[in-house]
Amino acid sequence: MLENPQTERVATTENPFTPPTEGQASVGMQENDPSQAYDFTYVPTIARIALYDDLRSAPRITEIQPATTAEYIENLASKIYEQAKLAGGTIPYTVIREVTENFIHARFAEIIVSILDQGNTIRFADQGPGINQKEKAQLPGFTSAIEPMKRYIRGVGSGLPIVREYLDYSHGTISIEDNLGTGAVVTISLSSEDAGPTNAIAATPQTSRGQAARPVPLAPPLSQREREFLPFFLGEGALGVTDLVNLTGAAPSSTYTTLKKMEEAGLIEKTVGQKRILTDFGFQVANSL
Repeated sequence: MLENPQTERVATTENPFTPPTEGQASVGMQENDPSQAYDFTYVPTIARIALYDDLRSAPRITEIQPATTAEYIENLASKIYEQAKLAGGTIPYTVIREVTENFIHARFAEIIVSILDQGNTIRFADQGPGINQKEKAQLPGFTSAIEPMKRYIRGVGSGLPIVREYLDYSHGTISIEDNLGTGAVVTISLSSEDAGPTNAIAATPQTSRGQAARPVPLAPPLSQREREFLPFFLGEGALGVTDLVNLTGAAPSSTYTTLKKMEEAGLIEKTVGQKRILTDFGFQVANSL
């Protein structure tokens, strides 16, 4: 085993906030403890991504440095997606981001993300309060999100259900387990044989449990350019005007106009750095094309 594996650090903005003093909230505190205060505007902890080429050698470590919460989530999700894809994985950015956002419930305590199976298995571990009702956490509408969290996540109980539905469609799996001592471990996995960049869905898909999947909500009429853009968002994640111009060869003015229409239709939304990502609705529409 390597004694000093090379560690990559993702630089972020410096902490503009005063660190908690003794007696203030620790990052790993119980989520429902009203006697403690937690500053949701800034993440003071370091997240670590471990990329395993195989289990016989030490992983390559990437560290995500403290940053404002929106920037931290974006940096973490983007780096996980980038490394998993380079390893040969095909799990979409949107799925990775949904699970990454769930770390806010753990106050971002001791985050370790392991990338295995050539990028097709990703394990998200924390040392927060854990997830007691694991089945309900994967059903729409169940959430423990409190108001300060909703500046950074939707907080309506849709995140893990979206992940579960996508993996059901794509013959993948999601599991939620207790971490050692405290916290939760969420593992998502796709079979490398079945996975594809967009995993197009049949008209009447079957879930891995043998049940007919829910119908996709009625999509607005889509232009040819919108149909062209949606799979890129599904496969690549957060994209800006320049990204799409480079990917598609479309003119910048036309690309901007198309993105604006897609935002108005509720298919995409802006994120950090003025890039766009799929909304829940956009994710389902893109998967149905």
